[in-house]
Amino acid sequence: MPAERLMPNDESQDLIDLTREICRDKLAPQVDAMEAAHEFPREVFRLLGRSGLLTLAYPEELGGGGQPYEVYLQVVEEIAYAWMSVAVGVSVHSLTCFPVATYGTEEQQRDLLTGMLSGEQLGAYCLSEPQAGSDVASMTTRATRQGDSGPYTLRGTKAWISHAGHADFYTTFARTSDEGSRGISCFVVPGDAPGLGFAEPERKMGLDCDTVRQVYYEGVEVDEGRRIGAEGQGMPIALAALDAGRLGIAACATGLAQAALDVAVRYARERVQFGRTIGEFQGLAFLLADMEAHVQQARATYLLAARMKDAGREVGKQASVAKLTATDAAMQVTTDAVQVLGGAGYTMDFPVERYLREAKVTQIFEGTNQIQRLVISRALLRG
Repeated sequence: MPAERLMPNDESQDLIDLTREICRDKLAPQVDAMEAAHEFPREVFRLLGRSGLLTLAYPEELGGGGQPYEVYLQVVEEIAYAWMSVAVGVSVHSLTCFPVATYGTEEQQRDLLTGMLSGEQLGAYCLSEPQAGSDVASMTTRATRQGDSGPYTLRGTKAWISHAGHADFYTTFARTSDEGSRGISCFVVPGDAPGLGFAEPERKMGLDCDTVRQVYYEGVEVDEGRRIGAEGQGMPIALAALDAGRLGIAACATGLAQAALDVAVRYARERVQFGRTIGEFQGLAFLLADMEAHVQQARATYLLAARMKDAGREVGKQASVAKLTATDAAMQVTTDAVQVLGGAGYTMDFPVERYLREAKVTQIFEGTNQIQRLVISRALLRG
């Protein structure tokens, strides 16, 4: 049961139809086997890139798809419906391109963004560290300048990095001074840079195709032309990028919740107990109704935020509302889907146990939901 959508024009509806076709024919047949094998789906990202689905949110003149966020996020939701790990990867890649597209010079956009938006490259976003998660300003990875015009040398460790070891470039935030949040700068590090290393993949409870590792910077040299924005501008760049990234995760969570709901509804229509389908029992029917309401609430919040962003309005608070609402909804709906299936839901014979495991991390990454509440409450109290 694909989600009901009211797209802004025929072109965007065609884009949704294309996405559904690719998800049905190319992604869905291999998701179970690849998730079980913990295999990074690099060829899937290349397929999405060649199909124009990897960089939809960026202007055509920069090499992107020229689509509004309202459309881009619904495409991400459709991908998440089929394969959550891949949808998260699409959102992460879009996040990695944001600093260059938004804060880069024309020369940087020409030299760097062309490849980033080509569909062939894949990026990683390196902000968090082992001791600097929610408290980004406490990062210790340092970029030291060699003279007034020489390259920077990066030393430190980043943690929880999607695509690590597979990415073609690493959008990296490092300390260039000791001025707290004002001492952080942004760099684009080539994936083959000498001194760039990786830990073993994290052993996670879900998103097994989303390879996550620590990234080591052991004397990595980066030219000045790969510093995005001015020295010390990294924190505003990172926070602006995260607003966009949170919307991507909200869309991912909504697609995951829709997938779980649909499995539960199909099962409730088919499973017979006491001479009736279990969906005929009011207690379970009402549970399905609540699940549907959660999914629609999630979709409504991220679409509102997307339309505000497309209108050029401040979106920080609304992005946090969308991320909070959609990811909490995904956790609730996937939990309820397992309950609807009963013992079957607790087995790997049905995908809802995987959906439940995948939903949990959405409440954690791109800023925990406690951080989202902090952002929202501060915005309210500022007036």
